[in-house]
Amino acid sequence: MSEPTPHAPAPAPAPANAPAPAPAPKTPTPFDPLDAVLFDLDGVLTPTAEVHMLAWARLFEPFLAARGVAPYTDADYFAYIDGKPRYAGVASLLVSRGIVVPDGEPTDSPDLDTVCGLGNRKNGVFTSVLASDGVAPYPGSVAFLDAVQSRGVAVAVVSSSKNARPVLTAAGLIDRFEVIVDGVVAAEHGIAGKPAPDTYLYGAALLGVPATRAVVVEDAHSGVAAGRAGGFGLVLGVDRGAGHEELLASGADVVVDDLGELVAGLTRKD
Repeated sequence: MSEPTPHAPAPAPAPANAPAPAPAPKTPTPFDPLDAVLFDLDGVLTPTAEVHMLAWARLFEPFLAARGVAPYTDADYFAYIDGKPRYAGVASLLVSRGIVVPDGEPTDSPDLDTVCGLGNRKNGVFTSVLASDGVAPYPGSVAFLDAVQSRGVAVAVVSSSKNARPVLTAAGLIDRFEVIVDGVVAAEHGIAGKPAPDTYLYGAALLGVPATRAVVVEDAHSGVAAGRAGGFGLVLGVDRGAGHEELLASGADVVVDDLGELVAGLTRKD
């Protein structure tokens, strides 16, 4: 894995009596020059993307069938919904089928066929499944989190979901992150959601780290595009179904199937 090295002016000659500089590490990893890792949540740290996919299917399968348009498939999730704020995902899917409904308001009843009402209906299904089944984090992601934190790298969660804190709590990870930028924070501060880079830039700012010295870890096209648009030092894709080549095309520098693949490179001692 490689990442661009910032250009810096040549250092001034050291005085004749200056102590010899410490030797450089023999085998630096791509994370050595970087100070922070910003994680997406669903599909990166936790398999809640599976719960989201189930909830979206339960919402759109009957809704689209009643209107006689093309049926909902998992491909629609990756193409129109994955990684976006909930209402934006609803609107994107509806546009793909040529369906026009009122935007409505965030306070709309889940029974209303508005963008917000449909989004609220989906969220009800999601929270019900989360409460009944819980969620366990990906073991490889936890090992990767352990490894980067052991190196003193700052971490944050940047998620479009308004359920990020409940999910992190259910997964036993809430205490690992002092900085959590989720859909609630974005709404409160008027921050544009993914694929705009704003939430990631906000998270990096809260950590006190410039984007060029931070890693974005994403499984969604919209999140990868956000990391690329934000000028982050490294955009790391995790393929949970979106596809290696597709994530690379969206702007990822590197794509892995599981973050556990990177742990050995972060923990080895030469």
